[in-house]
This record gives sequence, C-alpha cells and structure tokens, in this order.
Amino acid sequence: MKQRLLLCLLLIGVMLYYAIPRLTLESGDIQSVFAGMWLFLAIFAAAGNLSGILYSPWKQKAKKTGGSKQVRKRMHYYH
Repeated sequence: MKQRLLLCLLLIGVMLYYAIPRLTLESGDIQSVFAGMWLFLAIFAAAGNLSGILYSPWKQKAKKTGGSKQVRKRMHYYH
C-alpha cells in the first residue's frame, strides 16, 4: 500500500514539475481558471497521498510463544 502511495506522490511531483512553468495565472480568462483548478486538484491529490502514508497502520510482528494460544485483550468502554 505504501509503495502505491509513494508512486502516486512521485508522479504528482513529476506532473507539477512539468506543468508549473507552462501554466499561466496572470490572465483573467478561462485559461487561468483552468490552471488554478488544476493546481488546486494536484495539491489535494498530494495531500491525500501524504496523509495516507502518514496515517497508515504499522505492521506489528506477532511474537511466537511456542503455542497457538491467542491472547485476548479486554476492551474498556468509557462513556
């Protein structure tokens, strides 16, 4: 999962590197609206992939105790 997110983040970076010099935001026509929305979408895609990387669960290695006995933890519900 992390490899896919890193790959997407890398591809977003490549697209931004290629597109930013070619986008114009100075003119007030539809071209500048497209450029602004494209940058907005690219930033949101990068933020989503970065949050997916940062908030992904860590894999924990199971400790082998010699048997197939499962240890159950008690759940506490505090209202």
